[in-house]
Amino acid sequence: MALEITDATFEETVLKSDKPVMVDFWAAWCGPCRMVGPIIDQISEEYAGKAVVGKVDVDANQEFAAKYGVRNIPTVLVFKNGEVVGRQVGVAPKNAYTDAIDGLL
Repeated sequence: MALEITDATFEETVLKSDKPVMVDFWAAWCGPCRMVGPIIDQISEEYAGKAVVGKVDVDANQEFAAKYGVRNIPTVLVFKNGEVVGRQVGVAPKNAYTDAIDGLL
C-alpha cells in the first residue's frame, strides 16, 4: 500500500527524501482517483526501497495541494530533491507513472 501523506508529514516524507517521491493527490469521492489508486499501490510495492510512493487526501490535506497548484484530481506529482520534476493529471496507464520514476533512478 502507498504511504498516507498528510500536510503534517509532507515536508519530511516528500521534500526531504533522498529518493524520488511519487505523490498521488486524490479524494474518496473522485471516480477516476479510484482507478489510479490500485496502480499507485502496485508501484509502491514494486519500488519499495528505491522510491517513496504515497497518497494525499486533498479533502483532509489542502496545504500542499494548493502550494503545487493541484486543481484537478487525480494529479500525480514526482519529486526529486524536494522539487517537482513530473506531473500527470488524470488517469494514465501504469507505465506513464513508472517511466517517471525510472528516469530518476
